[in-house]
Amino acid sequence: MQESKCQHQWDMTNVQPGYIITEKCFHCNEISTYFSKEDRPPLEEYRQKDHYWNVMQSAQSIRFDLKCKTCDTFVQYEELCGLMLCTGCDDACEIGKMMKKLEKRRTWIYVAFRFLPVKKRKKLTRQKVKNLEDYFNQLRKSTSSKVKFMSYELINNIANCYAEVIKDTGMLELAPPEK
Repeated sequence: MQESKCQHQWDMTNVQPGYIITEKCFHCNEISTYFSKEDRPPLEEYRQKDHYWNVMQSAQSIRFDLKCKTCDTFVQYEELCGLMLCTGCDDACEIGKMMKKLEKRRTWIYVAFRFLPVKKRKKLTRQKVKNLEDYFNQLRKSTSSKVKFMSYELINNIANCYAEVIKDTGMLELAPPEK
């Protein structure tokens, strides 16, 4: 496959607001997530084969794809559940350590969060994570700070993570909107 010479200028496309639903099977303790585009997602318990699912939490979020304005390269993010902003809640977490290291350089750490259980779901490639980073950094009007995306796998313990889920496209900018 020939590598593109394009200096991609990404646009967010196919933006879908919705909810990340996290549920747990009380029979086997498996935790699973899915994305619901419904205004009022179903939050009742249900049975699926050997699983007895109960909703643990829901979080407003968005899903999207990226398309290059220059060369029309299209990147689909079907494996991306949502985006999170690291809050540095766990000193043992690799992402938290990276956040502390990079905050001196005014670099904000975001996490590309994928669906649970991770062992049964498709993984985000490094290139897709880099594309996210490129997209959000090209939006930055200021060169005094930037965004770094890290993979969800580096979170020390997702059950104890207090990262903030990004809810809408306006929250993806670090500066307030211009009037």
